[in-house]
Amino acid sequence: MAQPRLVPTGDLARELGISTRTVARYVREGLLVPTEVTLGGHYRWDIDDVRQQIRKRRAGPDES
Repeated sequence: MAQPRLVPTGDLARELGISTRTVARYVREGLLVPTEVTLGGHYRWDIDDVRQQIRKRRAGPDES
């Protein structure tokens, strides 16, 4: 299976149309989880994974 293409926070923010500060706030609040954190503490993101996280959050809790 191919490795996901990981992008830095700035690229993710541009793709989503939000600021990097908003991405950082979402991480602090637990709304987004980065795919990887580098040794230097920088986030790397799989854009498809982030879109899936957003879709799940918008769908709300499972009603089972």
